[in-house]
Amino acid sequence: MSYQKRTALALAAAVAGSVVLTAAPTAHAAVVDVDYRCQTPIGPKGAVSPIEIKAVRSGGGYELTMSFRKGVSSSPVELGKGAMNPSAVIELGGAEKGEVPVSGPPNAEAIPANTPIRINDLSGTYTPGKSGRVTFTAGVLTIKALGTTTTCTPGNDPKPSLELDVTGAGGGGAQSGSGSAAGELPRTGPLDSAPALGTLGGTVLLTGAVGVLWLTRRGPRSAG
Repeated sequence: MSYQKRTALALAAAVAGSVVLTAAPTAHAAVVDVDYRCQTPIGPKGAVSPIEIKAVRSGGGYELTMSFRKGVSSSPVELGKGAMNPSAVIELGGAEKGEVPVSGPPNAEAIPANTPIRINDLSGTYTPGKSGRVTFTAGVLTIKALGTTTTCTPGNDPKPSLELDVTGAGGGGAQSGSGSAAGELPRTGPLDSAPALGTLGGTVLLTGAVGVLWLTRRGPRSAG
């Protein structure tokens, strides 16, 4: 076989190896409908809101963001700007058990009476204590407004909104709290492994190129 054919085969193998590597996901994210059952000062309320949970690498942990696609509960009176303060917990499952508290800013605009309360994005920090695949599921939502507290509990046993392969720092369980991201890395999600694995695929491609170079240089010597 001529070295030109060997070169073509080496390049094809390198590209194929790159494709296989970039296709392997490390995370799975989904928007999950959560049926919140709320205990309010004026009686039971409820609403279904699609929930999305995302994670961004931050140092040795992750910055979690919990997003609400629809409003939940309501108020019999108008809630003025800054009157409503939301918080929640994200339930951990799989390789690690526990809760991560998340919170968000007060409402930026007034909320009219008897209208669904739209919750701003809630965020918190998760530091893995163990290694493995961890699930993140919407937990209890708490809304404080005008000196009252409304507690909303998922009533439909929702599925995880995010599954993520993590590496623990060793020993202990999950650590959580608030904090700012320190040098954000690629966002986790179904396609988020592509940049990192693409680099690994690039290494395979580079190796293929080195093989091609070796074959190219070897050709004249073997011809002699």
